[in-house]
Amino acid sequence: MNTMKTSKTILVVEDEKYLREALTDILKLKGFLTLEAKNGRDGVEVAILKHPDLVLLDLIMPEMDGTEALRKIRENKWGAKVPVIILTNLSATKDRPIEDVTTHKFVHYLIKSDWKLLDIVKEIERILNIESHA
Repeated sequence: MNTMKTSKTILVVEDEKYLREALTDILKLKGFLTLEAKNGRDGVEVAILKHPDLVLLDLIMPEMDGTEALRKIRENKWGAKVPVIILTNLSATKDRPIEDVTTHKFVHYLIKSDWKLLDIVKEIERILNIESHA
């Protein structure tokens, strides 16, 4: 009874295979539809083609980094409004400034080491106004 399908689609753009698969597995368990991309270039392509309800985006990736991918997604009419969660190992204060990313109005900035998978799902549910069925 508690495993309600949401029909919301989440695009996970993450080059670390283990983390990408772990995220998509838990999202599916929570009733989300998922799309995957292993680098920024593929992420932009999938996002523009499939129009997910939310994009979970890593910053440090091969082929195209997350900052450039976000910029390209935001250039699209649909992409200008899609919620994006930046999920990264970079600390906003230590490794590099995030002002470039913040100009693109992402929803949240999560440091990977600070967040458990279930907490990331809860944050997605909060952003999409979905009642948690934990």
